[in-house]
Amino acid sequence: MKVSVTYALPERQTWLEVDVPEQATVRDAIEASGIARAFPGLDLSTQKVGVFGKTIALEARLEAGQRVEIYRPITADPMALRGDTDTDE
Repeated sequence: MKVSVTYALPERQTWLEVDVPEQATVRDAIEASGIARAFPGLDLSTQKVGVFGKTIALEARLEAGQRVEIYRPITADPMALRGDTDTDE
């Protein structure tokens, strides 16, 4: 079955279609894509993965047509980036 694997850095994005056997897992698709060779800093032991925007376990089974997403680690506090959110004034 066909699935896709995607990973994006600010300066580089990759979207790969791969054929995996029925009952393949998220991990199987990532390994079959070879994306770790293109992004040597990829660390599946610490980075979250998802399917269509929802986080999911590496051992979750995939269905045909699904998009596996590898999420970058958060490097900044999103609340701090928004600035002062105090609305009591």
